[in-house]
Amino acid sequence: VFMDDGVVVESGHPRDVLTNPQHDRTKSFLSKVL
Repeated sequence: VFMDDGVVVESGHPRDVLTNPQHDRTKSFLSKVL
């Protein structure tokens, strides 16, 4: 689960969320931490 400002914006298997994020906020976050 990835949350932005207390709202779930993306959920799924961790591998899927980390390797193929669908939401722009998830993509932005992952590009900064990975």
